[in-house]
Amino acid sequence: MTKKNLHLSSLQLFLASLFLVFSMMSASAQEDLTTSDGEPAVPVEATTDAGTVGNATQGEALFKANCAACHKLYKRATGPALFQVSQRHDREWLYEWIKNSAALIASGDPEAVAIYNEYNQSNMNAFPQLSNSDIDDILAYTDTEPPVPTAAVAGVDEVAGGGASSETTNNIVLGVLALVLIILIVVLFAVNATLKRFAAANGIQTEFEEDKPARTPIWKAFVQNQFLILVTAIFLLLASAYFVYGAFMSVGVDQGYAPVQPIHYSHRIHAGVSQIECKYCHSSARESKHSGIPSLNVCMNCHKSIAEVSDDTYAEGMEEYGVDYNKEIQKLYAATGWSEAEQAYTGEEEPVRWVRIHNLPDLAYFNHAQHVTAGNIDCQTCHGPVEEMEIMYQYSPLTMGWCINCHRETNVDLDNGYYEEIHKELSEKRGGRQLTIADLGGLECGKCHY
Repeated sequence: MTKKNLHLSSLQLFLASLFLVFSMMSASAQEDLTTSDGEPAVPVEATTDAGTVGNATQGEALFKANCAACHKLYKRATGPALFQVSQRHDREWLYEWIKNSAALIASGDPEAVAIYNEYNQSNMNAFPQLSNSDIDDILAYTDTEPPVPTAAVAGVDEVAGGGASSETTNNIVLGVLALVLIILIVVLFAVNATLKRFAAANGIQTEFEEDKPARTPIWKAFVQNQFLILVTAIFLLLASAYFVYGAFMSVGVDQGYAPVQPIHYSHRIHAGVSQIECKYCHSSARESKHSGIPSLNVCMNCHKSIAEVSDDTYAEGMEEYGVDYNKEIQKLYAATGWSEAEQAYTGEEEPVRWVRIHNLPDLAYFNHAQHVTAGNIDCQTCHGPVEEMEIMYQYSPLTMGWCINCHRETNVDLDNGYYEEIHKELSEKRGGRQLTIADLGGLECGKCHY
């Protein structure tokens, strides 16, 4: 018994040491999260010159509401980049230009005509509702210096160096702890071996060495028990049948299928964050059998002006999804032949080979318009929470049983005066209950197979 107790104490000591090391590693990891150089730098607030007229904060709101559709601060868009525009033109001239550019061009003003011709004679909206004070606020915002890159912020090198030093110290501590643990394990094995030799030399018999009756091997006992063999055979046959049936029934079912697309498109951002209506892009779902693949000109309706995502969105894409959204927008420009610098199409287009996700067999008929327009069925009913999907995948199994269950459970929208009498008579025949699609022939074979 003495030997057994010593043996268990050694094991307990080993486990306690192991727990101590892992606890230290966890604490070290927590420290790294708060002090490493991966911590976002303190944001540098954009500042304007002390003598600038106007309120840049109010100007930002006015700029986004009136100017952002055609202008950017630091890049050319439909119109010129507006950074420090107040230093390129006289302020009084800017008042006239912003309030009514067409009148200034018609007057033959050389600056106005030159800008008009440089930007393909695109007409700028008139903003007579903006006061001179409002324009001063906008101009103050356009004088905002671009954000200083993180790498150029003073002190970054020192912070990075401190993080590296801290990481090195943590590695040294962990190395020392690991060495101590190894030495402890060696000592425990040595003590255990010494106790064994001491017991053998003194003729001490331990519990492990007591005579015990020979046991029948488990496999032999199992073979000798006919009942267990019968039960096991039945279980294996049923289990095999279950898995074989499941395998056959999953043929052609692509639930969860999420292929990699040539251009990464985030439904989470477009349908979720930006709340773009599904049928804005998939417009043919209203009137056609197919929902259709949106043409790239639909994308360019917005992305002519959106060449880059916000810094927060960019960081989220890189950290959580490993996607550079700005590069994906550049892929869109390459496919459509759009020149960001010239703000014009070059005519050099590239086809986008989208990978189809939802695909019904040819023997099944499905009409999007019948469900979306006539049935008022939400897209999410079949496609799932699209507004939460970073990568689009097949949410529903789209099997025959799944469709039939939907027809049995979906109530008919009775808010249609044309069918009011028909629905009323049919409901009375069904005992006055709410009608479902199945009551209107939704289970007939010819509805989906023809």
